[in-house]
Amino acid sequence: MNADETYERGLELLQQVNGETGQQVIDSLGDVSPALGNQIVSWAYGEMYARENLPPRDRQLVTLGVLTALGGCEPQLEVHIKAALNVGLSPAEVVEALLHAAVYCGMPRSLNATFVAKKVFAERGLLPVTS
Repeated sequence: MNADETYERGLELLQQVNGETGQQVIDSLGDVSPALGNQIVSWAYGEMYARENLPPRDRQLVTLGVLTALGGCEPQLEVHIKAALNVGLSPAEVVEALLHAAVYCGMPRSLNATFVAKKVFAERGLLPVTS
């Protein structure tokens, strides 16, 4: 697969997983670092998300756990919580993943991630979450 095909595959997957939110992220980089936007589309989505060994919902669970553990990634968590819902995770599953992360990365990071989820759920009319 050549670079143009990888980019096109990445753009298609970005749209499927992130919808318009993903495109907004890429567009927001256009005037400062279009190369970073290209890498997100081509490498992150065109190569990594395109791999077949994990379905998109599982990739989002991994992503939520990693971003929660890293801390300071609340804008990216917002994008990926939306993506998790887009690929079939329920709000209760998202909350459970963020709760589980507290065991490994601590309460403050789990709390920060959960408050991001609460914001996303409120925007989508998904509160209250029952689990």
